[in-house]
Amino acid sequence: MHVAGRIEDYALIGDMQTAALVCRDGTVDWLCLPRFDSHAVFAALLGTDEHGFWRLGPAHGPEAQPPTAARRTYRGDSLVLESEWDTPRGTVRVIDFMPPRDTDAPQLVRIVEGVSGRVPMRSALRMRFSYGRVVPWVHKVDGRTVAVAGPDSVWLDTSAETFGKDLTTYSDFTVAPGDRIAFTISWQPSHKEPPALPEPEAALTATETFWREWVEHCTYHGPYREAVVRSLITLKALTYAPTGGIVAAPTTSLPEDIGGSRNWDYRFTWLRDAAITLSSLLRTGYREEARAWREWLLRAVAGDPENLQIMYGIAGERELGETELDWLPGYEDSQPVRAGNGAAHQLQLDVYGEVTEALHLAHMTGLARNDYASLLQLKLIRYLETHWDQPDEGIWEVRGPRRHFVHSKVMVWVAVDRTIKLIESGDADGPLEKWRELRDDIHRDVCEKGYDKERNTFTQSYGSKELDASLLLIPQMGFLPPDDKRVIGTIEAIQRELSTSDGFILRYPTTGDDAGVDGLEGDEGAFLACSFWMADDLAMIGRVDEARKLFEKLLALRNDLGLLAEEWDPRLQRQVGNFPQAFSHVPLIDTALRLTASGAYGG
Repeated sequence: MHVAGRIEDYALIGDMQTAALVCRDGTVDWLCLPRFDSHAVFAALLGTDEHGFWRLGPAHGPEAQPPTAARRTYRGDSLVLESEWDTPRGTVRVIDFMPPRDTDAPQLVRIVEGVSGRVPMRSALRMRFSYGRVVPWVHKVDGRTVAVAGPDSVWLDTSAETFGKDLTTYSDFTVAPGDRIAFTISWQPSHKEPPALPEPEAALTATETFWREWVEHCTYHGPYREAVVRSLITLKALTYAPTGGIVAAPTTSLPEDIGGSRNWDYRFTWLRDAAITLSSLLRTGYREEARAWREWLLRAVAGDPENLQIMYGIAGERELGETELDWLPGYEDSQPVRAGNGAAHQLQLDVYGEVTEALHLAHMTGLARNDYASLLQLKLIRYLETHWDQPDEGIWEVRGPRRHFVHSKVMVWVAVDRTIKLIESGDADGPLEKWRELRDDIHRDVCEKGYDKERNTFTQSYGSKELDASLLLIPQMGFLPPDDKRVIGTIEAIQRELSTSDGFILRYPTTGDDAGVDGLEGDEGAFLACSFWMADDLAMIGRVDEARKLFEKLLALRNDLGLLAEEWDPRLQRQVGNFPQAFSHVPLIDTALRLTASGAYGG
């Protein structure tokens, strides 16, 4: 019986509308169809085999654990996964991918290829709809296997013989050198005609070509190219192609604290995550993605910029109601499992800054002017004129009381500052002097109320003694220059007070069994984005060797395929949180660009 692997044991494949996670033993434990935020067809990642999976690999005994692949890699700069098993009878390869689609029928293709010897293989496909709760009706139609439940149908196509047993579809076969046997599942609304018969080999060629041509647009050619390109491919895979929306991660409820309750659904478009993703794409040559995201943003907030949400659905949906899937035991018994996210209607003033910064960068890098984007920017500042001094829930979406978070105020300053620059460039009209005064007022407020003179550090919120790693963004956003003593003092204070034993950075102090500032119980790991921010800041203040060493330690945390979750648990020495995480891969790219520009790299 298969047990879900460690988070870092998974590979990502996807078609830019949804994504699957493939474990080292050849089991697909997570797949939502047809979209990132749809119900899962395979949910064993958050439960057991009873909740749906697809295992394809060398045959093994009924009580034995499936063997893990000896090697796996992506084919070049693509999202085509190759896994190889060495068995007593020979070597076999499985090629997994999802073809980028221009139709409504998502496909997951698995091609078994014999390498040496004669290897007995088994495919075990257990489809369970509605996150593992619904057992579908499985039957044959014109030689094809179809599973139907309510509005959904999933079709299995293969040249191998199949049979049903224990509500699972099996196929047993043997491959010799040169043999290639393909298995494809395709999703289709159950009321429609069957999807077209797949063409796995043609789809493989087209998928490789798509990724190779996309990567050719990358303008970064520095020493960290491999890590940067893999991160860019991951970010592209997290983009919902029909709308340009970008999900924070393709998973829900992978825990920040193994066995705990810090489990959230990240299959939505956070304005913050999407905006910083956009900036990384823009700085590495990907303007089309930036244009698509800007169009998504304008549709999502159309007509109601004063009520800007911190996140939306991937097509701009506003209602993301949070529910608990109580029939799922959770990843390594981490409960509850959640679908939807109740933080959608929080007040997070920093989002205005991230969105404005992204629009500013798009403008500065020559993205064709969009008058409504400029109008939106002006409307956001008019809202901030009367709301900037309110407390909010902040960047970390605390579920405790609202506070005057320093990072939120700094990002409000960024929003006003970038809009002033837009007006000064002649591309928009606005009350320039009034907003310059507003910018000065916010700056003064932060420096007076958010700075602890005795400790020479900015603090998490006004009147607080606590620190917060989001303060590392102060010099990166241009709020103060890197050589300002308050900036250096803040960096050094965070190193002292928020650093783990292995040198990575926590977001803020948590208080173990008692709910702290975030209103939640339990602890969490080192937040990877914050650790990258620290490397960035160290480079900015001239400590480039230290920055490079931290950056390369962070690169070493990636799994064998170059993927990162949200956090690193220093006690368990493993990745935790939703996976793969855009908010980890974006700062990886940013830090690589900064270190390359500074010449701070070894070898």
